[in-house]
Amino acid sequence: MKLWVGLGNPGAKYSQNRHNIGFMALDHIAADHGFSPWRSKFQGQICEGVLGGQKVILLKPETYMNRSGQSVGDAMRFFKLTAQDVTVFHDELDLAPSKLRLKSSGGHAGHNGLRSLHEHIGEAYHRVRLGIGHPGHKDRVAAYVLSDFSKADQSWLELMLRGISNGAKALAEDNGALFQNAVALQTTTPASETAPRRKSRDTAPSPAEAVETPQDSRSPLQKLVDRFR
Repeated sequence: MKLWVGLGNPGAKYSQNRHNIGFMALDHIAADHGFSPWRSKFQGQICEGVLGGQKVILLKPETYMNRSGQSVGDAMRFFKLTAQDVTVFHDELDLAPSKLRLKSSGGHAGHNGLRSLHEHIGEAYHRVRLGIGHPGHKDRVAAYVLSDFSKADQSWLELMLRGISNGAKALAEDNGALFQNAVALQTTTPASETAPRRKSRDTAPSPAEAVETPQDSRSPLQKLVDRFR
C-alpha cells in the first residue's frame, strides 16, 4: 500500500493558488483512474484506488499547509505505514514552471508543509517536486505562492497535471524514469516544431527571388543616339 499526499490549503479561497498544485495533482489522478469518492478522514480528504497492482491512498490534508504533518501522521499510523510508503506532491519554487523532479528524503528547504512533515514523520519520505517558478525576491514569496495561477499559466499547468495522471501507474510501480517521461511528453515541445526554418545556402532561389536582369541588346550607335533623345 502507498500513501500519496498532496499539499495545499483547504477551501475555495485557496483552490487555485500556486501553493495548492499538490491538491490539483491528486484531483487529476483520482478523476482519471476511477478512485473512490473523496471522504473526510485523518483531518483531511482521502480516496482510494489501484494503480499498477498497488493499492494507493490519496490524502489532501485540511490542517492548512503548516500543519500538514498532523494529518499524514494520523493516516500512517492507521494504515501501519512507514515514511518510505509516503510520496508527497508539492509546489517547488526552485524549479521553472512545468518542470518536475523526484526526490527521496533530504531537507525541507523552508517549505512549511515539508517542515511539518519532517516534524511528524521524519524526512525519509518521497517527494514529487512540481515547479511553479520563483517571483524573483524572497520578500515576494509568500504573496506569490498564495496567489492564483495566472491565465498565462493555465496552458502549461493543464499539460503538467495531465502528464502526472498519465504517469501515475509508473510512479506506483516505482518506475520514476517512466513517470517523469510521461510528464515530459506532455510539457516538452520538440525543438523541430519551434525552431525557425533556416534557408540553406545551397538552396535554389524561388521564382519570386530569381528575377533576371534583362540584357541590353542595343548597338553602340543606338545607345549613343538614345542618350541625346
